[in-house]
Amino acid sequence: MLERLESLPLVDHHCHGVVRRDLDRAEFEEMLTVASTVGPLGGTAFDSRIGFAVRRHCAPVLGLPAHAEPDDYLARRAELGAGEVNRRFLTAAGLEALCVDTGFTPEPLLEPAELGTLAGARPHEILRLERLAEDVVADGTGAAAFADEVRTRLAARAPGVVGCKSIAAYRAGLDLAGERPAAAEVEAAAGRLLREADRSMAGRDAPPRVNDETLHRFLIWTAVDAGLPVQFHVGYGDADADLRRGDPLLLTGLLRELAPTGVPVLLLHNYPFHRHAGYLAQVFPNVFVDVGLAVHNVGDRASALVGELLELAPFGKVLYSSDAFGLAELYHLGAALFRRGLARVLAEGVGDDAWTPRDALRVAGLVASGNAHRAYRLGPSR
Repeated sequence: MLERLESLPLVDHHCHGVVRRDLDRAEFEEMLTVASTVGPLGGTAFDSRIGFAVRRHCAPVLGLPAHAEPDDYLARRAELGAGEVNRRFLTAAGLEALCVDTGFTPEPLLEPAELGTLAGARPHEILRLERLAEDVVADGTGAAAFADEVRTRLAARAPGVVGCKSIAAYRAGLDLAGERPAAAEVEAAAGRLLREADRSMAGRDAPPRVNDETLHRFLIWTAVDAGLPVQFHVGYGDADADLRRGDPLLLTGLLRELAPTGVPVLLLHNYPFHRHAGYLAQVFPNVFVDVGLAVHNVGDRASALVGELLELAPFGKVLYSSDAFGLAELYHLGAALFRRGLARVLAEGVGDDAWTPRDALRVAGLVASGNAHRAYRLGPSR
């Protein structure tokens, strides 16, 4: 089963750019996880499941034996240089398409086209909704014109993207009302954001961020009106996220209102709420799920994680994503561990006579790429 899965190209439906420069050990470890592991109190990120997974699965891609020591791994990485490291890992991931979130760029990262060239895959862009709104504010648009300007810019960008993403989980939480906000509510919320922008400019603080429940809902409905699939960050993330407000069940009211539109809703990451997400994918016809980011962080426990997601989630509603950011290793590691995890779950089902080998291979094709092609209207798999 694993051999067959390794031959299936994946659609990575949620990922980011990777850094262009060489990294020292502290920088590498800081990018390896979303946690603040590095330091005298936290020890080393290599002493974690993802750290051991890097040594097991990534070292051979750099020409080292599996389980190479961290110092040897990092020395070989530095010897090859960032360009060659990026090429090797993106090629090794075995991708046919990437859907790249370009809304977070703390430093220059490889663009979607560059990622696609290295991976030998078709690149697509995901538009981050909050970034779009913040750009509108930064350009001086007034509160009364805010909504129309957002709609205009989204319409202009729509032909060049395959979906949008909301990071409401990081800002206001996922307890979003279901109904479409009224125009007066949006204008009032935009006014508050503009006043925050004025204070930021005066005090030279960080630029304002969309963190208003009304604005998040407005942006989501605007994307849905444009017919664009909407991704939601759910659950697992860095320390900026309040995990208590990241349970996808909090989206139930909104999902109920969005269901009649037929626009796909993609719940990303979901750990530790992946069983909740699987339930939502079962009861709402337009909801899709993944366990991206978590898969490579749990390392050798990937099969348990994938199996728990597949307890309730229909097999036709599950997607693959790496959520790779910064390190090219995460593209390869996410793909390798997901393939191994899914192969084990499907093989166990064959062994238990839960499904036939033919069914298992058909499901593998759906999860690897077929479901993503359907959700994002990417066309048939190659």
